[in-house]
Amino acid sequence: MSQSKLQSARIAREVHRQNIQRSLEHRLQVARAKGDQTLIRQLEAEMSYSN
Repeated sequence: MSQSKLQSARIAREVHRQNIQRSLEHRLQVARAKGDQTLIRQLEAEMSYSN
């Protein structure tokens, strides 16, 4: 695979990771606002797995 394609793949992976992280953070904010402790624990666990 060419360097350009490898670089593009790395960038795409990083953008995807950032999007997932932002989504998790937003979902966690909403769960906290609603006081949904079960969902808060699940999302916090998911965030710890992704880091």
